[in-house]
Amino acid sequence: MPPAAEILSKQIICKQPGRYIGWPTIVRTRAGELIIVFSGDRDSHICPWGKTQLVRSSDEGKTWSEPVVIRNTPLDDRDAGLVETSAGTLIASWFTSVEFENNPSYEAHAATLSQEVRQRWLGHWTQRSTDAGKTWEEPVRSVGSTPHGPIELDDGRLLYLGSGTFDGAHGLTVEESMDQGRSWQIIGTVAQPEGIGLGEPYMVEARSGKLIGLFRYGTSKLEEKFMFQAESHDGGRTWTEPLKTSILGYPAHMIRLPDDRILLVYGVRVPPFGARARVSIDEGASWSDEIVLCTDTSPDLGYPASAQLGDGSILTVYYQIDQPGEPTCLMSTHWRLDAAAGLDV
Repeated sequence: MPPAAEILSKQIICKQPGRYIGWPTIVRTRAGELIIVFSGDRDSHICPWGKTQLVRSSDEGKTWSEPVVIRNTPLDDRDAGLVETSAGTLIASWFTSVEFENNPSYEAHAATLSQEVRQRWLGHWTQRSTDAGKTWEEPVRSVGSTPHGPIELDDGRLLYLGSGTFDGAHGLTVEESMDQGRSWQIIGTVAQPEGIGLGEPYMVEARSGKLIGLFRYGTSKLEEKFMFQAESHDGGRTWTEPLKTSILGYPAHMIRLPDDRILLVYGVRVPPFGARARVSIDEGASWSDEIVLCTDTSPDLGYPASAQLGDGSILTVYYQIDQPGEPTCLMSTHWRLDAAAGLDV
């Protein structure tokens, strides 16, 4: 049986009529504000117009601001991540793409992008805000990226487990920032099993200091997309070999709850489609059965991320289609996890 969980409400957070929205990340700041970043104002899943946008709530997710653009490069800005550091600095992350140029509909636009523009903006990026996201510093490059961005460790270091190109090869990279996201340095990599393509990683720090990483499996067969898991016991410098789990879906977002349970959320793109959650009480050695947070009729959904609210309940955000025929929008499930959830693993 899945752990006991109570679904309190579901909500549309942001809908842009006729426009496609995707890949959100949420944080609850130390000041008690909820902030979500995402890629919005798009034609579709792949197009040239993606912008990194932000919405915020000062009432624990009951109401939300209109979206504001925090970064709009000349390329397609995708997969927005967000973390708040213990110093109160917000760090947003994303990557840029020119995959849209393979679509004949965008050939004319692609032809307007000079080689200089492509060299300037193609890649992986982070940017900082020291005023709760009202203004943002100029972006800096990272070697890799991942949908939900970097994390802060208990010792104050920022770590970024991502996918990128290092030493001439594409793979899984671990970057560290010792200056609150002003710069990033490679400190390690994660070896991939032979013949297995892994990507879209995310990690969480357990109470013991162990890092738990989960990875999307690159197979094209959706019914075989079981996540892989690896661990680091030295602050991200070395990692165990990633092993396949029984968790079907992607990508992972994890938070450590105040009682040290690990909460995992992820999307499922096979019927019944939707967002799911699991809990671990043993630092990722095992995971509970699934908790169903939402269902949908389309596989174009997911990339959920969670924040714990002041009353201990959880707000999980994701993107999916609200009404048939519409493009995607941002939605949320507000829910409560039983205090004993995961104990029956």
